[in-house]
Amino acid sequence: MVKKYLRKKQAGFTLLEMSIVLFIISLLILIILPNLAQQRKNATRIHQNAMVAVVQTQVDAYENETGSANVSLDQLRQQDYLTAAQVQKAKKEHIAIVNGKAVRR
Repeated sequence: MVKKYLRKKQAGFTLLEMSIVLFIISLLILIILPNLAQQRKNATRIHQNAMVAVVQTQVDAYENETGSANVSLDQLRQQDYLTAAQVQKAKKEHIAIVNGKAVRR
């Protein structure tokens, strides 16, 4: 009977061990969460720059084919240089075409 009691007692974690594990997990979370927020900001910035590059590429293609640098996002959509989703995203990110250049405003 004593042997069964000793085995049962050794099978679990002590309160101190559980506290240490929880403390370590909370420290890791405190280290990781700010880094995730920073990575999200970097990804958003990279996406915005890529969207400007896509619009600029299509403006250049339009200019090469038509000889006119005076174009709008809606004209690029009508001429199938940009998709409706790309135009919507560009407008959401405040991308405009000024003097033949795609810029964020």
